Amino acid sequence: MSGMTITEKILARAGGKKAVQPGDLVNAQIDMIMCHDVTTPPAISMLKEKGIDKVFDREKIVVTPDHFQPAKDIKSAELHKRLDTWAKAHKLPHYYQLGRAGVCHALLPEQGHIRPGEVIVGGDSHTCTYGAFGAFSTGIGSTDLAAAIATGVLWFKVPASMRFTLKGSLRRGVYSKDIILEVIRRIGTDGALYKAMEFVGPTLKELSMEARMTITNMAIEAGGKNGIIGFDATTKAYLEGRLKGKTDYTVVESDKDAKYVHEDTIDCATLEPIVAFPHLPSNGKPIGECKGLRMDQAYIGSCTNGRIEDLRIAARIIKGKEVAIRTIIVPATPEIWKQTIDEGLAEIFYNSGCVVSAPTCGACLGGFMGILAEGERCVSTTNRNFVGRMGHPKSEVYLANPAVAAATAVEGVLTDPRKYL
Repeated sequence: MSGMTITEKILARAGGKKAVQPGDLVNAQIDMIMCHDVTTPPAISMLKEKGIDKVFDREKIVVTPDHFQPAKDIKSAELHKRLDTWAKAHKLPHYYQLGRAGVCHALLPEQGHIRPGEVIVGGDSHTCTYGAFGAFSTGIGSTDLAAAIATGVLWFKVPASMRFTLKGSLRRGVYSKDIILEVIRRIGTDGALYKAMEFVGPTLKELSMEARMTITNMAIEAGGKNGIIGFDATTKAYLEGRLKGKTDYTVVESDKDAKYVHEDTIDCATLEPIVAFPHLPSNGKPIGECKGLRMDQAYIGSCTNGRIEDLRIAARIIKGKEVAIRTIIVPATPEIWKQTIDEGLAEIFYNSGCVVSAPTCGACLGGFMGILAEGERCVSTTNRNFVGRMGHPKSEVYLANPAVAAATAVEGVLTDPRKYL
């Protein structure tokens, strides 16, 4: 048998096997479960209907409301109540309530719940974000979530792996969001269907953990089962002093003779800022081909680009200017929200006429805090631009990096941010 990829090795360990290959089925031990306010209440109800009132390991479950927090209406308040009652009944120690709650995929790494080499699942498709730490991480539905909560075991079909080699230094105004938009543009929204998207290459050494999480976050937008990036000095530095509970972890690397079903190389030095036009993340166009298109709203936040690094980029461009359109800034966690204030970014945004929100997923999924009306266009740092994603079915969402979103906020039309950098 040939060597194994990182993904294959992690699933082999979790399934108690010496080796696996794509297509094998494994019963994997789960190392961490992420629970939020939309998919967890149905899972709780399923367990209750079956008379199951237990969690497999209190230390291995992290809970945070984020999609509709603070609660936007009676229905979301009821979801929060069910989540709250369940978390308290089981005395879950990693329960982040309002005031400490944040966008789940920013909160869990920040608070030290993600470790390399582990199997991590969550009731949210963008759980693939945590693969930036050399972990196998994937989204699951409420039924699987219920099973995982109760038993700590789920079965997986081992995915075949694709390898994307990133080379060259990013130019001014180009960020990791542009890398993943370029990858998805090349292979399409089903180009990695049920496959592991492994990212390697020298460019990664120049990318922070925040930037790497942006890449793995959007693996699902190409249909990927998971996105994954190997462990290195940057990963280690991020984890030091941050991990909750056990501080040991297992570093896993792909074998040199591991097999990949697809390989591609992206010369990052040639990339321009990319904007994904409606209604697919794969519909990417270089900013030079689409600048000047009128927008009605700019949204900077989400589990893709709501981290402090993203807000610093936006503030650098917006500083001293009045925004021309509705501009909504959403720090992804309370810690990032506080940094935004401490570093003076919030004042920059306030002086420029932006709205700065508490941490929430609200607008990204068309829930609240930035809904679009019929015919409106939004440039957004989020990860999806499907029909009706952020509001009316006849509204439009344009995906971009934080610099493009900020420059567009200032001018009111799609704008190349390099003029401000």
